[in-house]
Amino acid sequence: MNTTSADGTVIGFETLGQGPAVVLVDGAMCYRVHGPMRPIAEALAVERTAVLYDRRGRGASGDTVPYAVEREIDDLGAVIDAVGGSAALFGISSGAALCLRTAALLGPDAVTAVLVFEPPFMPEPALAAAAAYTAELRAALAAADRDAAVAAFLRRVGTPEPTIVGARRSPGWAGMTAIAPTLSYDDQVLGDSSLPGGLVRALSVPVLGLAGGASPGFLQYGARGVAEAAVDGRFELLAGQGHDPSADVIAPVLLGFLRGVSGAETG
Repeated sequence: MNTTSADGTVIGFETLGQGPAVVLVDGAMCYRVHGPMRPIAEALAVERTAVLYDRRGRGASGDTVPYAVEREIDDLGAVIDAVGGSAALFGISSGAALCLRTAALLGPDAVTAVLVFEPPFMPEPALAAAAAYTAELRAALAAADRDAAVAAFLRRVGTPEPTIVGARRSPGWAGMTAIAPTLSYDDQVLGDSSLPGGLVRALSVPVLGLAGGASPGFLQYGARGVAEAAVDGRFELLAGQGHDPSADVIAPVLLGFLRGVSGAETG
């Protein structure tokens, strides 16, 4: 299925299951056929209408330049409208940051709850490294050097150099470089990578912050900070999980939280 965003960009999406809608929002380099969301959606579909979509510039979705974060919020709003006009949002990594910004702009009538897994917001001492990555990424994309852009991203997320060298030789490298411009989209969604405390505090809907117990502390920081800043927030650590959580582990936690939201709405 497709829907059309406010600027005319076609956004591809699909639904699984029945019930109140929850839209799943991917992080960097991921979309419907590449990333962790499909098995999570399949697990959520036992109780929910799980909505998978391709963020602009990826998969079956189009793109329109110049990019603006507001256009991605419009995309998500169009998907929400297409599935009934209101939905909970679940985002991983930079997709979690997009969920928060969308909830703040669209309001509680459209976004009923926000569930985030490891949004990569950073404490103050780490912001200089985030700014350096932004500069390196922008320079690579300005030079149309997609290889360098993908390599910069992989280094940013801690990939060892020998692994990057091997990745360049793999069949999957072409797929990564094909959507390299979207790395800038994710970077812009994160802003300067600091925790958007004021934005989160203004949300009136329930917020769940999740992180993996096996993830490094800086990835746990963002989820914990979001939950603590929210008026109605909860934080949970998923034992044994890293930045790519297992559907078997995370889906029951998401469903439990969503049941509570639905109960509060109907109680």
